[in-house]
Amino acid sequence: MKTIKDSVHDHIEVEGVARALFDTPAVQRLRRIKQLGPAHLVYPSANHTRFEHSLGVYYLACEGLDHLGIQGKQAERVRAAAILHDVGHAPYSHTIEEVIHRHTGKYHDDVHDLLKGNEVGDVLRDHGHDPDTVADLIAGEGKLGQLVSGELDVDRMDYLVRDAHHTGVPYGTIDHSRLVRELTLIDGELVLAEGNVPTAESLLLARTLMNPTVYNHHVTRICRGMLQRASERLLAETDVSAGELRRMDDHDFFASLRGSDATAAFARRLGARDLYKRAVWAELADVPDDVIDADHDEIRQFESDIAADADVEPESVIIDVLGRPSMTESSTRVIVNGEIRRLGQQSTLVSALRQVQREQWRLGVYAPEDETDAVGHAAERVLGLETDGALVSEVRSPGQRTTLDEFGAQGGE
Repeated sequence: MKTIKDSVHDHIEVEGVARALFDTPAVQRLRRIKQLGPAHLVYPSANHTRFEHSLGVYYLACEGLDHLGIQGKQAERVRAAAILHDVGHAPYSHTIEEVIHRHTGKYHDDVHDLLKGNEVGDVLRDHGHDPDTVADLIAGEGKLGQLVSGELDVDRMDYLVRDAHHTGVPYGTIDHSRLVRELTLIDGELVLAEGNVPTAESLLLARTLMNPTVYNHHVTRICRGMLQRASERLLAETDVSAGELRRMDDHDFFASLRGSDATAAFARRLGARDLYKRAVWAELADVPDDVIDADHDEIRQFESDIAADADVEPESVIIDVLGRPSMTESSTRVIVNGEIRRLGQQSTLVSALRQVQREQWRLGVYAPEDETDAVGHAAERVLGLETDGALVSEVRSPGQRTTLDEFGAQGGE
């Protein structure tokens, strides 16, 4: 048995197939992929990795399995799935998944293929486990797969508390110990026991508050947009394939950006934190439906039209459109008066938080600092934005910059 000291869960005991899996190259690679992608450029201490997160998910899965009374080979497979749930991730976590998907049809490596074809598969088979069965658990299949990937999964519990810890933001701090203790299986469904509507609401509230503060902080979104644009150019103008990009770690990816003439400027800006700025930061009600629902090619055409209207180079315009607000956690199942109910049906807080999500939503248009005014006005015309309030160029006049508070941003640099 090995004991590992974790910054969130303290001492974590690892043995058997779990210990062997942590030592495989596929899992060790996760040490070189930041959990929050470029968010460290907003919160300097947000340098935690997918490896740490996988360790935390493993720990919470162990706690949940013990509480549910699941033991033996069945429990070992779930613990293995908890460790391996992120092994298919591309560099910078979710940042460039959309780019990879457009080239390969997949957001990340196929976990079934990964688990069968390398040292991970050998370790699983050596310990008497079928890699396909573990991959199915990672996908959330079966009653115990819900513990790894579902509305009440230990993945979500760990990343919220871990991200809050490493950013210093208190909003993601949840009572994960109680959440795990109150899990129960009824008719193959993972639910929270009687009296835990507030417990489920706390998970939903934490996620809602962390979205604008950390996950969709405007600087994080700008960095994501720049990395996405850089990765597209890397694939279009170098010999790097989407498959190769998908298997890089953060260091490999950034070295590739620096080493290519087509992407070196983006690498320099990101490395020096010389980032694009907001030319537009528009609310949901101010943005036409055809912009919100535009596909990749349509967004690229909008960017070209804005660049032409503003008389700037095409690479000077990045449009960042979030998906329409959604709240998958509202389908969390809780027991109320002996009956299994969906949280969205039981909690009046869910409706309020749905409205909060709509109010938090923003369309971003980003440009180099000295071009934000021209790009902002052009974007307003090209995209048909409804109000003058949509235009929020971050540069008012030479030497005068607006504060983050003026735009409702919180925290970070």
